[in-house]
Amino acid sequence: MAGRLHITSLPLDGLLPRLMLDQPLRTSPNLAPRHPLSIIRLEQGRPRLTTAFWGLTPPWLKVLDHAPHCARAESLQERAMFRDAFAARRCLIPVSGIYVWKAQAHMKQPFLVTRVDRGPLLLAALWVRYHTTLTAFTDSTALITVPSNPLLAPLTDRLPAVIDAACAETWLDPETPLDRAQMNLSPAPLELLGAFPVSRRVNDPSCQDWACAHPTGNMARWHNEQET
Repeated sequence: MAGRLHITSLPLDGLLPRLMLDQPLRTSPNLAPRHPLSIIRLEQGRPRLTTAFWGLTPPWLKVLDHAPHCARAESLQERAMFRDAFAARRCLIPVSGIYVWKAQAHMKQPFLVTRVDRGPLLLAALWVRYHTTLTAFTDSTALITVPSNPLLAPLTDRLPAVIDAACAETWLDPETPLDRAQMNLSPAPLELLGAFPVSRRVNDPSCQDWACAHPTGNMARWHNEQET
C-alpha cells in the first residue's frame, strides 16, 4: 500500500509536452494522506497540473477521516465510491518515489521505491469534486493500487499503478473505453522500479527533512538480481 509519497521537483514539461503548467508542482520529502498534492487531469482537451486533497471525498461522505487514499484496481468498477470516477475522472499523480515498510523481527524498515533511473513516476489515480465546510479544497483524489511485481513483493503486497508517459493522455481521456483504461492497471515492469532502505525518521509524517529519502543501503533492482 502507498501510505507516503516522495515528491521532488520533476521535469513534467519534458515528460508531457502538452501539459499546462500554470502553478508549481507541490513537493514534499514525506507526504502523508489528508494533505494537498498535485494531480494531472484533462481540461479542455489538454493535461493540466492542479491541486487536490489526498483522500477521495465523494459528496455523500460525512467524515473526512474516512476518505480512502487508495483504491484497488480490481474493484474499481464494482464499488460505488470509485465506479463513476473511474469512468470519467481519471488523473495522474506525479511523484519521485513511494515509501513502503517491510516488516522485520522487531520493527518495520522503510524503503523508498523509485524508478531505477530516478526519473519521475506518473501514478494512476481518480478524482472527485465535492462541497464541504470542513476544508477549503474542492477536489480530492485516491491512488489506484495493483499487486506488486515479484521483485518488490517481499517489501509490500501492493503498489500504485504506474502509467507510461506515452499512455498518459489516453488514460486521462474520459472517452477511452473502460476496458482499455483497465489494461493500464498492472504491476510495474520488473526492470522499471527499484527500492532502497531509508532512515526510520520517515516514520514520523511531521518530519519534512529531505534526508528522509537518503539511502541507507543499496538499491535492489531486477538486473542486479539477474546477475547474481
